[in-house]
Amino acid sequence: MADPAVQKFILKVLMSLPSPVLRAMSGGGTVYRGGRTLDPRFQFLAAAAAKMPSLTSLAPDVARAASAQGLTAMSGPPEPGVRTEGLSIDGPNGPIKLRAYQPTDQDSSAPLIVFAHFGGGVIGDLETCHAFCGILARIARTAVLSVDYRLAPDHRFPAGLDDVLAAFRWARDHAERFGAAPGTAAIGGDSMGGNFSAIVAQEMKRLGESQPALQLLIYPAVDVASETASMTTYGDAYPLSRPIMDWFMGHYMGPDANPADPRLSPDKTKDLSGLAPAVVITAGFDPLVDQGEAYAKRLVAAGVPTTYRCYDSLAHGFTAFTGVVPAADAACREIARLVRAAFDARVD
Repeated sequence: MADPAVQKFILKVLMSLPSPVLRAMSGGGTVYRGGRTLDPRFQFLAAAAAKMPSLTSLAPDVARAASAQGLTAMSGPPEPGVRTEGLSIDGPNGPIKLRAYQPTDQDSSAPLIVFAHFGGGVIGDLETCHAFCGILARIARTAVLSVDYRLAPDHRFPAGLDDVLAAFRWARDHAERFGAAPGTAAIGGDSMGGNFSAIVAQEMKRLGESQPALQLLIYPAVDVASETASMTTYGDAYPLSRPIMDWFMGHYMGPDANPADPRLSPDKTKDLSGLAPAVVITAGFDPLVDQGEAYAKRLVAAGVPTTYRCYDSLAHGFTAFTGVVPAADAACREIARLVRAAFDARVD
């Protein structure tokens, strides 16, 4: 197995080549689909990935190890001026590992952000979103608490969701420990983490608890049985395809789960009024792009203050590609600025 540092160096050199060269190395031509043009670096990575075994051919534990190795090569460096701390809290079924990020110029009036990583509920860990959480902490000038929730198939639905709910409640009640505004917390995540985040806001409403300060939903999976046009248009996209989504859900849901359950598909909730202000982000080359946009429109129609952005040239999972795709790094920094703007717009 290649040394990860060497692998990362080689990939970074390759990804620094001019766009026409990368497109030629990817088989030539520009990938244009659904009115969108794919970033040439994502095009190169997709061509390389096509020569490798799909996650769908791997056992979950092997898929976790393979994806972790690959994502290590893609991630950006640690964000300067951000201190990290590992900790553990009591969860509903044992300890939950967390990682805290605190910037040197933290704004003590800003809410703590609880963040859940992507991975379809099957893969991913604290390293998956490490670079992005640092960016979010430094630019939004607030503490971020990343959650290492339980994964399927060892722990099927709703185990991971329950862990994120427990972490959110704990963070809300211990926000001052991290130098953040007391008694409140924001919730955020990407892909499955976005699914969890939307559900946390809905669960707080259903149970009569205070809403998060903000819900940050990055290319969220809000309908696990979606059949929107993008599920076909981008059904073979990299790194998330329709077969991989089906593989994730087959492991995550279990045989008795109902895809129409709002705790699986938050878009099935009829009334979205009264939910936390939202920042909703989608990627253009992503089977989930239509459902993310539709959920943002539903939030707006329900009177929820919502900011929506679609990064047309990027693909699903771009928060983990900040070290090799400059447009992904730029998008992550803009997202952090949108979060900061949403905090500044809050009226207590």
